[in-house]
Amino acid sequence: MTVRPIKLLDGECEVNEVFFDNVKVPADQLIGEENKGWTYAKHLLAHERTNIADVNRSKRELERLKRIAKQEGVWEDLRFRDQIALLEVDIIALEMLVLRVLSAEKSGKNSLDIAGLLKIKGSEIQQRYTELMMLAAGPYSLPFIEEAMEAGWQGNFPGGTVGNAPLAGTYFNFRKTTIYGGSNEVQRNIVAQTLLG
Repeated sequence: MTVRPIKLLDGECEVNEVFFDNVKVPADQLIGEENKGWTYAKHLLAHERTNIADVNRSKRELERLKRIAKQEGVWEDLRFRDQIALLEVDIIALEMLVLRVLSAEKSGKNSLDIAGLLKIKGSEIQQRYTELMMLAAGPYSLPFIEEAMEAGWQGNFPGGTVGNAPLAGTYFNFRKTTIYGGSNEVQRNIVAQTLLG
């Protein structure tokens, strides 16, 4: 097994390429039917894509965005507030879609075919709120540099709270959300084939 770390924009390596070369699994360790691995994987990926939507995080980060916008004075900018309102509407719509998928699954319908929609919309929402936070915080959204904190010169953050410091890191880190779990471009093809035939 070969693992190659992929360095992200924020400098972290939490995403990897993993290669299995000449791997053999003993017959007594087989899970499910032989040659059905991709079928099982697709089912699990559908659940992963539903989780990627992460509505609760989006709702929490929306409230954080509003606090930062008010603290930094951009809340009075009607165009900026319009962007926050559009984001909030999309989060509510995503939540309704997640509830619809979960309800259909509970009643035995195969709702996981549209899990790609949840992943697409959820990941795009995550990227939008991190971008809006960066815009709201302006120069305070500089990358968090621990050495600078120790030196005492990077102490001003939105609202004067160190908890607001990692805005740039979060922004850079969330660029990956449209790729993992199946890229959004691939998801659009899957959804189109499933729903349109």
